[in-house]
Amino acid sequence: MRRKLGRTVRKRNDPVIRLNLWVAGRVQGVGFRWWTRTHALELGLVGVAKNLPDGRVAVVAEGERQACERLRDAIRAGESPGSVAEVVEQWCDARGGLQGFREA
Repeated sequence: MRRKLGRTVRKRNDPVIRLNLWVAGRVQGVGFRWWTRTHALELGLVGVAKNLPDGRVAVVAEGERQACERLRDAIRAGESPGSVAEVVEQWCDARGGLQGFREA
């Protein structure tokens, strides 16, 4: 993947993959979803970060595997607001249908 005028441009042969994360800790009401959205967009990912009733945040990201890994690693490293106690991940084939990256 390469950057062009502030946008991420995918190479034609880059595989697209889906990463699902369930993030536990102090991650609601601290700017975690906003930070995740901003970071995901910088990495050229599409998807959603949403609060769950049990206090976790669910993150769905689609894009180049390396970009998804960078998002996951940044979340695990504690670069985000709040305090991440646990990250559960699931990888699967991209499903498509996502546009941009939103907070829900």
